[in-house]
Amino acid sequence: MGRLIWKIKNQNELIRRFVEEEDAVGVVEIILILVVLIGLVIIFKEQLTELVQSILSKIAKQSNSI
Repeated sequence: MGRLIWKIKNQNELIRRFVEEEDAVGVVEIILILVVLIGLVIIFKEQLTELVQSILSKIAKQSNSI
């Protein structure tokens, strides 16, 4: 009986460590995604600025016609 309890406690400890480890992986994944997005914004800053300005000017023109 004592051996069964020890196995259950050991399995619970393994499950707890696995869950904690997975949380850390999620944080690392989010940080890597953010780094990639920031890099893309830096690389394509001029094109993004032109695109946003173009969209905003079209919105302003169309709102005046309404």
